[in-house]
Amino acid sequence: MDAVNKPRSITYKGLTDLVTDTDKMSEAAILDVVKKNFHDHLILGEEGGIIGDSSSDYLWCIDPLDGTTNFAHCYPSFAVSIGVLYKGKPAAAAVVEFVGGPKCWNTRTFTAAAGKGAFCNGEKIHASQTDKVEQSLLVTGFGYEHDDPWATNMELFKEFTDISRGVRRLGAAAVDMCHVALGIAEAYWEYRLKPWDMAAGVLIVEEAGGTVSCMDGGKFCVFDRSVLVSNGVIHAKLLERIGPSTEKLKGKGIDFSLWYKPENYHTEL
Repeated sequence: MDAVNKPRSITYKGLTDLVTDTDKMSEAAILDVVKKNFHDHLILGEEGGIIGDSSSDYLWCIDPLDGTTNFAHCYPSFAVSIGVLYKGKPAAAAVVEFVGGPKCWNTRTFTAAAGKGAFCNGEKIHASQTDKVEQSLLVTGFGYEHDDPWATNMELFKEFTDISRGVRRLGAAAVDMCHVALGIAEAYWEYRLKPWDMAAGVLIVEEAGGTVSCMDGGKFCVFDRSVLVSNGVIHAKLLERIGPSTEKLKGKGIDFSLWYKPENYHTEL
């Protein structure tokens, strides 16, 4: 919390892909706690990469600052996101969302454990029951590469803007998924994500009663690189439009399964 009111020290991983000292300090603090308490677990951090025992059944997926560009501009949509996988499946999750903005910063904490429900600041939460896309507020995201998936999603953005109550682009995947779990948005989708972007959020959505799939409608795992999360009620209706667009991209040879699969992660990480 101290860092949100201090000047940002910014460097670049790409032309517009930022990293700050806060990203690195946040990850270091998280790693210190995890390594002291779970020294035999494997860790995948956005900034630090792979650390630990590659034969472990547990994998921690850590995004120390999801929404770095928002953080750098003091825009209130960023979070610390931590998801724990057991044999490749989400088992526990925590997302600390920073809300408010300059002069009124605050946080809310989302948590979930497999089969135990989802919570915000300790209170149980549920996805919305809205059953019409026309009455839904949707959220999406765009990567840094302006390639075919980016262009396809821009068309989806336009299409859903025409038929829904609106489409937001907030810039932090973990936050977007938590908003679906909280019931203040009905769905979120995005191409080209990484495990640390999704591991916590997808479990929180599922435990809040929502639905998670790949954008072609296939079964989801956090090692895929497209995701659609929704309140569950409108999932099939969204896939009627999103699915064919994703299949066209796959027909061009674009692979959305570039990460290792859970059954192989002991040997292929």
